[in-house]
Amino acid sequence: MRTPSDDALDALDAPGAIRASDASTDPTAAELSGLLFGADREQVHGPWRELAADPWMQRQHETSPADQLTASYRRLRRLNRAADPARLAADPYRLTALHEWTALMDGGLTVLAGIHFNLFLGSLLDHDPHDKRPLDEYLAMERIGTFLCTELGHGNDAAALETTAVYDPADRTFTLHTPHAGAQKFMPNTGPAGGPKSAVVAARLLAGGRDHGIFLFLTPLTDHGGTLPGVTVRPLPLRPGSPVDHCLTSFDQVLLPHEALLTGEHGRLGDEGTFTSALGSKRKRFLTSIGRVTLGKLCMSASALGGARVALATAVRYAHHRHVTGARPDRRVPLWAHRTHHGPLLEGLATAYAMTALHRATTALWAGHDRTDPAAAALAERRVALAKGWITWQARALLIECRERCGAQGLLPVNGIVSLTMDIEGTITAEGDNLALWAKTGAELLLDQDAPPAAPEGEPADPADPAVRQELLRAAEHLLLARARTRLRQAPPGDSLRRWNAAAPGALAAATAHAEHRAAAALLAMAERAADPTARAVLLDLHLLFTVRRIQAHAATLHAGRYLAADRIDALADLAEQSIARLAGHADALVGAFDIPEQVLAGRPIANSGYQEAFDDPSAHWNAVHRA
Repeated sequence: MRTPSDDALDALDAPGAIRASDASTDPTAAELSGLLFGADREQVHGPWRELAADPWMQRQHETSPADQLTASYRRLRRLNRAADPARLAADPYRLTALHEWTALMDGGLTVLAGIHFNLFLGSLLDHDPHDKRPLDEYLAMERIGTFLCTELGHGNDAAALETTAVYDPADRTFTLHTPHAGAQKFMPNTGPAGGPKSAVVAARLLAGGRDHGIFLFLTPLTDHGGTLPGVTVRPLPLRPGSPVDHCLTSFDQVLLPHEALLTGEHGRLGDEGTFTSALGSKRKRFLTSIGRVTLGKLCMSASALGGARVALATAVRYAHHRHVTGARPDRRVPLWAHRTHHGPLLEGLATAYAMTALHRATTALWAGHDRTDPAAAALAERRVALAKGWITWQARALLIECRERCGAQGLLPVNGIVSLTMDIEGTITAEGDNLALWAKTGAELLLDQDAPPAAPEGEPADPADPAVRQELLRAAEHLLLARARTRLRQAPPGDSLRRWNAAAPGALAAATAHAEHRAAAALLAMAERAADPTARAVLLDLHLLFTVRRIQAHAATLHAGRYLAADRIDALADLAEQSIARLAGHADALVGAFDIPEQVLAGRPIANSGYQEAFDDPSAHWNAVHRA
């Protein structure tokens, strides 16, 4: 006689319980993909996706680090031939999209492309043009560009850097100099790999005995014969992850012509040494000079998006291909059949969709904001910093989860996940260390005057309603800021660092809550744009899962603030489980919407059903019958 437990075991063991779908023909996957990549996907993403599909563009893990680095520079030139470099550097949409797809190819290429196209070429384009400073050799990549800002002794406090450029009006030249070991430029890709290189170098402009602040100077570093006179380049120790020629670079009385100074409204220098600027603050001049770093934050978060998506696609596909013994010894089931396995991956997918939605909204804000409006510019810069910190931190967590879900196979570089877990560390530190960005954002939020959301009256609001969940996330941010402000007021006066230290934990927690609220709002907006009913339902379930997990983390704060009743807290777990159960059958559509070329996944054995064949031994005894 069969029992209810028998039926439950059959349901768990049944391979057909996990429904596969062909993302190339599935209308739900197609709708989701259109929402992820936008109506202009062919122009913005298409060229880079096509490059990603070429096996030659994929990093070869079995070769030596030196050979991998050489290959990365060759891929950079291939990429340059496929692009209009000046147009690419001027287009935030195409530039960030490029980074999403290079993350699938080669982490070293991602670094090199971001530096050359954004930080170097973008900086040249953003400043005054000069007829003695043509861009032809950089556009043709006869010389590769790099960006030298941070120093051995100055990272997040780069505004205090000590490299100097002293102007001599007699011969209209600058003398670029590194005064001591701590002023060496730290970590730019200035090694001999890739051929001749030039850099934009951040240095302190000294003219007429006055310090006018930090500006960029176009500086040739190397030619085919090696470093140029006065330039010293020393390789740094090899770091984990994709190889890049990170170096220490210093200057010993290097002469530069007057046109080497990159000028604009923030500062110009006459032939006789007269300095003019529309900005009275040296800090503002510096931030204007390195303005490309802000777009670089979007590029870093874009590469984190691409890496997280391909890791999730690999882990989800492997979970369907890998079979284990089921509840009955005579049955084998895919790993995906187990809630303990697919639950964390579905939560990862919900986060990845929220990350993408936030990145799209932030890129649009940055591309469209009024640069003549200081308030609009400040808000856009804050949103970009917030997106960079939150997306790259979330990507790290997702990559670790995917690696674990793939077991020992996840440790093999050929499967493409473990390398991403190392490369993601660079995105967390590059273009502004995340913690420093979070501290700045938290301090700005602390000083803002936010209106508290109204606490519900009468019957507590139902968290099953997406609008209610959005309000709960906003309330969590408000309560955390209120707590931080209280601690700021209670701290002893007269010691600003001590007061900030008292408020910082709450302010940084509020910055995280702010990012979560914005990401959830962007994901909900994406769901509301869906025309396909199934796609809309799936996105609403992703929003439900994403927001419920965040609300659960703030449950005590929300309950104390009377925004969330105790019985509603208990109901949150049920809401999450219901969404996971509904989403489990849509996993293929969710990862299919990432539109990852099959050629990319074909190179990752565990992403394919015949993954065991990749590790087979044709000469082994078990293959003797086939040879016969």
